[in-house]
Amino acid sequence: MQELTHYINGAHVKGTSGRFADVMNPATGEVQAKCPLASKDEMEQAVAHAQAAQPKWAATNPQRRARVLMKLVTLLNRDMDKLAEALSREHGKTLPDAAGDVQRGLEVVEYCIGAPQLLKGEFTDSAGPGIDMYSMRQALGVTAGITPFNFPAMIPMWMFAPAIACGNAFILKPSERDPSVPLMLAELAEEAGLPKGILQVVNGDKEAVDAILHNEIIQSVGFVGSTPIAEYIYATGCANGKRVQCFGGAKNHMIIMPDADMDQAADALIGAGYGAAGERCMAISVAVPVGDDTADRLIEKLVPRIESLKVGPYTSGADVDYGPVVTAAAKANIERLVQTGIDQGAKLVVDGRDFKLQGYEDGFFVGPHLFDHATKDMDIYQQEIFGPVLTCVRAQTYEEALALAMDHEYGNGTAIYTRDGDAARDFANRVNVGMIGINVPIPVPLAYHTFGGWKKSAFGDLNQHGPDSFKFYTRTKTVTARWPSGIKEGGEFSIPVME
Repeated sequence: MQELTHYINGAHVKGTSGRFADVMNPATGEVQAKCPLASKDEMEQAVAHAQAAQPKWAATNPQRRARVLMKLVTLLNRDMDKLAEALSREHGKTLPDAAGDVQRGLEVVEYCIGAPQLLKGEFTDSAGPGIDMYSMRQALGVTAGITPFNFPAMIPMWMFAPAIACGNAFILKPSERDPSVPLMLAELAEEAGLPKGILQVVNGDKEAVDAILHNEIIQSVGFVGSTPIAEYIYATGCANGKRVQCFGGAKNHMIIMPDADMDQAADALIGAGYGAAGERCMAISVAVPVGDDTADRLIEKLVPRIESLKVGPYTSGADVDYGPVVTAAAKANIERLVQTGIDQGAKLVVDGRDFKLQGYEDGFFVGPHLFDHATKDMDIYQQEIFGPVLTCVRAQTYEEALALAMDHEYGNGTAIYTRDGDAARDFANRVNVGMIGINVPIPVPLAYHTFGGWKKSAFGDLNQHGPDSFKFYTRTKTVTARWPSGIKEGGEFSIPVME
């Protein structure tokens, strides 16, 4: 049985707490490794190394820090297949999807190569007689991130790339369900030239999370996961004086207007609803066709596509559409919600409950499901299922469809499919959701824009990656300077004003 490690101060370090989590093979249901769960003392040791290393790194000019990231991009491309295979083995994603996980993180690293430009301050010459004013962006110090199981490459890079580009040290607490790729990323960063102690990986559970939240040296915390935990981390971190950004759950709607191309809409829903077994915070889990005729045409297009989906382990080849969910508990929760949907009166049009994969009967595979005639009071509509389940809620008008997205407690992403530019523009302007797709099913912004939801999908005032990330990982210092020439007649005791 493989025993994984932490990565502290440039070395793999065995856990000393005596506590471990099982790392499963989701396709077989077997335990493939043990992940150490850090104690408070172990976390504090990592923080101490980070604190010692950070000042010298912050004093390194941004261009030289950017060169480390340039080298990291080269190494990520070199090891893309290796990273994707390790990710698929622990998470269950198909290999193309796992490679996409790495690629979307890599793109943020590429963006952060622009640190010299992004960290430039402002300057005002002659703000007053002989007075100049200028601002500087300075590193926070030691920062930390708590990342989820569903994107074990992408989201860590979304956090640590801007953090270290800004001159901070970073403590990564990844999900204990699939920790191997984060450990590999730390190795690659140091191979790229990152000093020891600047990026460290400390595996753990709530004890490690609380050790981060209550550590006085750690200045900021980023989190992605469920909304209840996001609320806890945000409240606790802020109460302890930290800068905190937390991203929680989602229930993403896609509105399908009567004029939409139904083949395009159906294809979009298949990828957005069932890709990665639905384990994405930006998955489309609710289809909202406008009008019964639109709904009937959409369901007619969806059913054969869903029934032809190929479900299997990543080892079965690139034609597998999606793999298992991450744990037996996740599978059981999905099956519970499916049964709840049936009990509450939704029509199960495609029933994946009896799905079995020969030779993988103990794996965590869930067949694809499609509900129709669901209503907004049902659990399958209100709760994030995080599985291969698409729910159709019929709306009779555009305004009713818009209200569904706006009234839901989550506001991560949403999309509209239409040929009508006026409807699309109205939707984008009015809907109270953070990321909008117009004929795009999963509107995840590229690295040079920011990622973030609204309502109970996000806590904090700055988003991930893009320009917001450089604001989050720095403090602004403003300097007012006067260099007098000659001898002055003494001090001034009144508040200076600009003439």
